[in-house]
Amino acid sequence: MKFDTRQCSALMCVIDSGSFEAAAQQLSLTPSALSQRIRALEIQLGTTLVIRSRPCRATPAGQRLLQHLRRVAEMEQDLSGMFADQAQTPVSIALAVNADSLDSWVLPALADFLIKENILLDLCIDDQEHTHALLENGMVLGCISAEPQAMRGCEAEALGYMRYQAVASNAFCARWFPQGMQRESARLAPVLTFNRKDKLQSQFLLEHFGLPENACPRHHIPATAPYNRAIALGLGWGMIPELMLKEMSPEPDLICLAPERPVDVALYWHRWKVQSPRLARLSAKLVESARHALLPTAR
Repeated sequence: MKFDTRQCSALMCVIDSGSFEAAAQQLSLTPSALSQRIRALEIQLGTTLVIRSRPCRATPAGQRLLQHLRRVAEMEQDLSGMFADQAQTPVSIALAVNADSLDSWVLPALADFLIKENILLDLCIDDQEHTHALLENGMVLGCISAEPQAMRGCEAEALGYMRYQAVASNAFCARWFPQGMQRESARLAPVLTFNRKDKLQSQFLLEHFGLPENACPRHHIPATAPYNRAIALGLGWGMIPELMLKEMSPEPDLICLAPERPVDVALYWHRWKVQSPRLARLSAKLVESARHALLPTAR
C-alpha cells in the first residue's frame, strides 16, 4: 500500500498542532481542504484515524500509522544528510524524557554527541510513568520510562535506578517535624508534588506511614528549579533525586528526612528495533551515559 505524502503530512500536522484550523494554517490550506486529505486517507485505509476533539487525538489505527510515518521521516532525513555535499544536514529526533532525568544527567551526557551528530532534539517532557504513552501514540521515536515491558516492534533496555530522598528545610522541620517525621505530623505538613501525575511523595507516605494518596495538603509546582527552590524556601517537603542534591549549589538549610529510606525508580530506554543510523548511535550513547550516572541496583 502506497500513501499520499500530502495526506500523511496533513495527519501528522493535525495531531502535532491539536486542531484542523492550526494545521491548515501551517500547511497554507483551508480547513476544508485539510479535512478532505485526511478523509481520503481514512477511506484508503478503511478506518478512522483522527478523533475530532479538542485537542484532536489519533485513534489506535492513527497511532500505528503515526509511528510508521515518524520513523520513515526520521530515516529519510538521515539518508538525505548522507548525500548532502559531504555535510550532514540537521536531523530532528522526537524523544520523551522525564523532567528529573533531563535536568540531572541527560543533557550533559548528550550535549557533545548532539553537536557532533548535528541532531536537533524535539523533546516531550512528562512523568516517567507516562512517557511510554507518547511512544505508543506515535508522538516520539524513543522514551525514558519506568515501564519495563517493550511494546511490539520496540526494545527496552534497563538504564538503572534514580534514587530520590525526602528533603525539607531546617525551618520547615522545626515547624512541622520537631520530633522527626512521624505519621501524624506527615499527615498535616504541606508536601510538594511536581504535578498531578507525580506519585513519588504518595508512594513514600503510603510505604512508610500508611497514609493514602491526597491525605496531606500539597503544592503543585511543575518546573524543576522552582520545585527545588520551594523546598529550600520552606513551602513544603518533597522528593529530590540524589543526583540533583549533589549538583545543587550548597544548601546547608536542607535536611534529608529519612536518608535510610530512599525511593528508587527504575528507568528504561524504549526505542524501535529498526532505527536510522543516527538514532541508533544516540540510543547507544544514552544507554552508556545512564549506566554511569544512575545506580545499577535498588536498595
